Amino acid sequence: MLRDVKKSKGRFIAIILIIMLGVLIFVGVKAAGPSLNDSLNKTVADKNLSDIQVLSTTGFDETDLKLARKVPGAQVEATKFKYVIGGKNKVATALYGYSKTARQNHLIMREGHLPKHKDEIVLDQRAKSKYGYKLGQNFTFDKDADLHRRTYKIVGFADSPQYIDNQSRGVTNISDGQVQLFAYVPEEQLNLAVGTMLNLHFQSLKDENTFGKKYKDSVDDKLILLKHEFKNRADQRTSEITRPYLKTLDSQQQAINQVKLLDPQAASQQQTKLNSAKSKLLKKSKTTYTWQTRQDLAGFAAYGESSDRIAAIANVFPVFFFLIAALITFTTITRMVEEARGEIGTFKALGYRKWEISRNYYYYAISAGLIGAILGAVIGNETLPRIVLALYKQYISLDWVVGLQWLTILIAIIFSLLATLGAAVIVIRKELVEGPAALMRPKAPKSAKKILMERIKPLWNHLSFNSKVSYRNLFRFKSRMLMTIIGIAGGTALILTGFGIQNSIGASGDRQYSEIFNYQAVVKLNDDANLSKVNKILQQNQQYRNSTTINSTTAKLKAHGQQVNDVNVYTPKSESVFNKYVKLSTDLNKKDVVLTKKTAQLLKVKTGDQINLTTTDNKKVTLTVGAIAQNFIGHFVYLSPTTYQKEFGQTAKTNTLLLHLKSQTKVQRKSLADKLLSSGEVMGTSYTHDVLSTVSKMSSSLKPIILIFVLLSGVLSFVVLYNLTNINISERIRELSTIKVLGFYNNEVTMYISRENIILTILGIVVGYGVGNLLTAYILNQAATEQVIFPLTISWFGYLIATLLMIIFTAIVMLVTHKKLQHIDMIGALKSNE
Repeated sequence: MLRDVKKSKGRFIAIILIIMLGVLIFVGVKAAGPSLNDSLNKTVADKNLSDIQVLSTTGFDETDLKLARKVPGAQVEATKFKYVIGGKNKVATALYGYSKTARQNHLIMREGHLPKHKDEIVLDQRAKSKYGYKLGQNFTFDKDADLHRRTYKIVGFADSPQYIDNQSRGVTNISDGQVQLFAYVPEEQLNLAVGTMLNLHFQSLKDENTFGKKYKDSVDDKLILLKHEFKNRADQRTSEITRPYLKTLDSQQQAINQVKLLDPQAASQQQTKLNSAKSKLLKKSKTTYTWQTRQDLAGFAAYGESSDRIAAIANVFPVFFFLIAALITFTTITRMVEEARGEIGTFKALGYRKWEISRNYYYYAISAGLIGAILGAVIGNETLPRIVLALYKQYISLDWVVGLQWLTILIAIIFSLLATLGAAVIVIRKELVEGPAALMRPKAPKSAKKILMERIKPLWNHLSFNSKVSYRNLFRFKSRMLMTIIGIAGGTALILTGFGIQNSIGASGDRQYSEIFNYQAVVKLNDDANLSKVNKILQQNQQYRNSTTINSTTAKLKAHGQQVNDVNVYTPKSESVFNKYVKLSTDLNKKDVVLTKKTAQLLKVKTGDQINLTTTDNKKVTLTVGAIAQNFIGHFVYLSPTTYQKEFGQTAKTNTLLLHLKSQTKVQRKSLADKLLSSGEVMGTSYTHDVLSTVSKMSSSLKPIILIFVLLSGVLSFVVLYNLTNINISERIRELSTIKVLGFYNNEVTMYISRENIILTILGIVVGYGVGNLLTAYILNQAATEQVIFPLTISWFGYLIATLLMIIFTAIVMLVTHKKLQHIDMIGALKSNE
């Protein structure tokens, strides 16, 4: 066996390489998703990230904490928290009160230390990298932040387990709607009587996978219990806060009643003022809760979806890759055994038993298979997940956790042995059936048959002699032709799939905001907003072009036992104008209710079906789906004004503006948002640019993986082509020696083989285009999230790279083949075995 390995080092190494590449990408990519999750899970467990957070507009007192502690296993803490404007750039900042006794949401210090004195602040690490702040500098908040002091000394920079995405800090209703930083000052510096954020942590869930179904179901159950405890608490809390003020107003009411007889007009005016004061007080002090789990924290859902996408890719891409590797290995081992026919026949003639003859080939196959599989498993498991983690710069640096994926490794080893040992077993059993005399003679060459092209006389007659020989040989060796096409097509398809995944994820945002949405900003108005005042501000802005008014609300939809939350409900004031901002594939005026495609899929509804819609203020209506429109990001229901009036019993109130804007810089976007917010008429402004940036980040996060796929696919394709060409030469060594003896020049001999490779490469590339599209479509379907559909998109660049790589590999193999054919031992090859 050792002599065989030494004699055919190239083939032995080729088998090891092909198996190693297949196992490497199979195990490595399969390990990447779990490693991403495990690394984040370790970080959030070490830093005691809260499982549930509740925000209150009026804060939480001791009664609220007691209610929260009724949830079994809950560790409860109240934190002072608010969104404020701060820093030299006047950016929206999530400000937290730091307490030494806090046990949840510990910061990850990157530089400096935690606040020790009342004038110290710890800033987001992003403040250093993005805005250039340094230790020892001051950070000043706006007066509206309502702190005991406005300026603080920077003593540290940190990351937080609540903000794992380096490029996103969430949204707010101040400034341009985007939170840019988080910051921590001593809690007594926040001018708040009680905490405004309630954190709940469950020790029993600490070791669970944050993105696992078991964890999510458990948290959802805890949240239901928590909401039940707080069922009547909002009204009670509002009453507690407003009671002293209402008592004062009631005493003023009584005084008015006393002077009513003396001066009715003055009393009436005072009564109007008192009623207005009561209304404003109740509105300002109304308690509302915002409930959130880890999935609602900035970056968490995107991280989980990114991990899911890698898992979806891992269920298809590496399997396809590995199957190609196994198929080519099977062919190589088969050829190796067939070449040893004479040797097997000799052993058989000398009286050796079947096991004694075959075991060396089995050992050879097992050795190559195991070496390749073990190398691939170790390299894949230990390198690919770490490369992915290291290149995930979008997220904060995590504690790396890369565990051995034993089941995946075992599956890979089994398939590797099936491809190597399995091939040896099948072929040797077939060979050993023949008698020694038949085995010791060379196998009869395959007879050439008339091919289809020969029947097309005008085409066949115009081909040169060498071309005719090449086409006949292609169909003469059908298995080799098939293997070469599969190898080339597989490599092309894998490279295309790599580019396709990235292109398609990026295309979801591009197509949403070019084919469907044709606006650049959404302005959310206050309940009693003065629209003319808002329009005046907009018209003074140089980037403003025009706008349209709509009613926008959020609702949940139910149908056929399915439910979709956070659905945007848009009702335009004018359908004809609205069509310039949102391009529906149907006329809203005629269809009345239009549902977007992904929402319809989740609800399992089609045109004509009924859906139940419940708004955030608990209004319930039943609607009939008039049409289903294309959409790539989010869930939307579009209602005509007539339908809204009919179903809700009132005219749709204008509460949102969709804006057409010229190209804006980041400063211009922020400036417009600040002006609108400071007018007192606007709750906040959101830009489509920010959504596109998020989708772009989603696409960019996969670049490292795609690069790895493309490189490994390219290497596999090259090894496959090189290996099959070597098999081709060894199979036809007598034939090649014959034509050399007959006087063919070296270039002609090379082209005798290479012409077939060129034809098969072209066929393989064409087939690869089709397979690549099918494979990409399947993976995208598996990777789609509840919120996003990824349209199949492969750029011309992907096709170009895949095609060029295959052409380059073919050219390199031609060059190597040319050198090899120059040194053929013609006499040795043509010697008769007899």
